[in-house]
Amino acid sequence: MTSSLTDRFRAFGDRDALIVDGVRHTYAALARRVRDWRARLDAHAVGAGQVVGLEGACDVDVCAAFVALADRGAILVPLPRSSGAKRAEYLETAEVEVTVTMAGGAEPVLQRTGTRATHALHGRLRDAGTPGLVLFSSGTTGRSKAIVLDLGKMLGQYGAPSRARRTLGFLSIDHIGGINTLLHTLHHGGTLVTVSDRRPATVCAAIAGHGVEVLPTTPTFLNMLLISHAHEQHDLTSLELITYGTEPMPQRTLHLLNAALPAVRFKQTYGLSELGIMSTKSKGDGSLWVKLGGAGFDYRITGGILWVRSDTAMLGYLNASAPFDDEGFFNTQDAVESDGDYVRILGRVSELINVAGEKVYPSEVEGVLLDIPNIAEATVCGRPSHVTGMVVKATVKLVVPEDEREVARRVRAYCAQRLEAYKVPLVVEVSTADQHSDRFKKVRTPA
Repeated sequence: MTSSLTDRFRAFGDRDALIVDGVRHTYAALARRVRDWRARLDAHAVGAGQVVGLEGACDVDVCAAFVALADRGAILVPLPRSSGAKRAEYLETAEVEVTVTMAGGAEPVLQRTGTRATHALHGRLRDAGTPGLVLFSSGTTGRSKAIVLDLGKMLGQYGAPSRARRTLGFLSIDHIGGINTLLHTLHHGGTLVTVSDRRPATVCAAIAGHGVEVLPTTPTFLNMLLISHAHEQHDLTSLELITYGTEPMPQRTLHLLNAALPAVRFKQTYGLSELGIMSTKSKGDGSLWVKLGGAGFDYRITGGILWVRSDTAMLGYLNASAPFDDEGFFNTQDAVESDGDYVRILGRVSELINVAGEKVYPSEVEGVLLDIPNIAEATVCGRPSHVTGMVVKATVKLVVPEDEREVARRVRAYCAQRLEAYKVPLVVEVSTADQHSDRFKKVRTPA
């Protein structure tokens, strides 16, 4: 599969393949880098079926190494930015045999870990003669789950080349969305624009400076964009499409985005590392209702929970049992509502707050909180209660400083007018800290 990808690199020739922090790299240059990486892998005796950890930002060398390793039939482990015990956990769980480390333009370092990968899922990939991919879940507590995918199937899903677009590589390549963006863009001869700094002003400057047409990102980042007003300070006329996923989008944020960027189309995406990225069709730019499915995907809703069957589904977890049923449907743990062919994602079951038997979806309360003047960001989670089991806690970030007691009073009064009593936050905390992970996904940690 990847040999056809490198053939395309040569055919695309002098087109821009990557623009990394303003530096342009053509497809011809990328093809040469892939060739160099093949020679480097030969020199270090890195062969098919070996488990290789890939560490580094999404630049031309990391992309070339990714393609060369996949072409070789290796099992790739793109490693999240981490250090110390967490990095050691990733290496141990994935049974990484070789690490490839790139940082700051220095010469790549290849090292053997002394580990021998013996897990049965690695064996399945070797027996099938296909490249593999191991991704880690983004859980904020405990050990991350190690997801094993058939990379050959992923590479075969992009079909014939279509329109080449300039896309900003917002999501990192240790994330299924980031890998999908990279492979989709290169497969179709587009240009991937990457930035090491993902603040709104930097992202908007990259869009304006390089004519970016597509921005795949998260609702959390888009809310930060609105707060910063960076979109008002840069020429974003090249931008045609913003796709958003990984977490529920607040209705108010989507409404403000449509008003702020009326020429841009907004599309909700849906995907999991365990399943791949599904085809979606939003009911409208301002709607949170979406059609799911497309070739290779099927779904059903059981007890309000979304179950998905996918041709590109994972083989399993290296360190946990996989929640597939007998028909191959995967329990996404996402609570949904349905309206004919459309569904609306309410949130993860694990994030539900049970207040005396009543269910509270954090995203619903957060959407109301964002309507309150002077609240820039809001994160809702549960807090233990001896009386009701849990109560709702809201952590808010302000636009300008304000007395915290007055903030709490306003929050409760406003929410009491718009929400059932059990959904009103009883605990209100004002914080200046970031409320998101380095993947720009909201972090909800029970108090």
